[in-house]
Amino acid sequence: MIHPTAIIHPQAKLDATVRVGPYAVIDGGVELGPHCLIGPHVYLTGITQIGSHNQIHAGGVIGDAPQDLKYRDEPTRVRIGDHNVFREHVTVHRSNKTAEDTVIGSHNFLMANCHVGHNSQLGDHIIIANGALLGGHVTVQDRAFISGNCLVHQFTRVGALAIMQGGSAISKDLPPFTIARGDNGIAGLNAVGLRRAGVSAEERLELRQLYHALFRSRKKMQTAIAEAQKKFRSPAAKVLLDFVAAAKRGLCSDTGRGTNEIEDL
Repeated sequence: MIHPTAIIHPQAKLDATVRVGPYAVIDGGVELGPHCLIGPHVYLTGITQIGSHNQIHAGGVIGDAPQDLKYRDEPTRVRIGDHNVFREHVTVHRSNKTAEDTVIGSHNFLMANCHVGHNSQLGDHIIIANGALLGGHVTVQDRAFISGNCLVHQFTRVGALAIMQGGSAISKDLPPFTIARGDNGIAGLNAVGLRRAGVSAEERLELRQLYHALFRSRKKMQTAIAEAQKKFRSPAAKVLLDFVAAAKRGLCSDTGRGTNEIEDL
């Protein structure tokens, strides 16, 4: 199950079912759960806990030091759930302080050459496509889709079931269920994702009305939120309202070019 050219520290904890490919290096602070597959030339380091049924393809680096000039080699951590796929040359850095971990949930698919920065918090069922870059302290909620070559600035949040179009970049929070376009722009609701997630037609209609109230009413955001909280009551609407009310970096704004996405609910 372990290739003879792999280098595994004697203090590393590997389940007996783990398979390790040629020239992989696994340091002493690493724990690997059942049925993980570690490809060739993978480097696992730091205090890194990886659950079961994870696949890490060729050249992946998980748990290396954060790219933070303030970091002083503290024993910081990465925690990863189950059933994740890390394709070729994915990098995931450990946190920059012991009080907080870099966390990746379960059932995520990280495609080749994408990067997850230190202290980032990723939920479940997320897709991050080739070449996408997440800065430090980024939060990505469940079922978000980050397309190829997208950029997410440090401390930015990506809401549940949001999607970033290829090459888009955000330095402000991307609200749940919306579509990011260009730089800090949104272009309607992720209609396809909402339907696939089983959100009812009634809730999708309410989200459409809420989107207009928040992002196309031309009211100040705090005023729009206060009015909407009195009117919209569905669980999906509450998710969106709670997210925008908690924004600290500001919110991506409507580009006025997303009519088709909104109407197709």
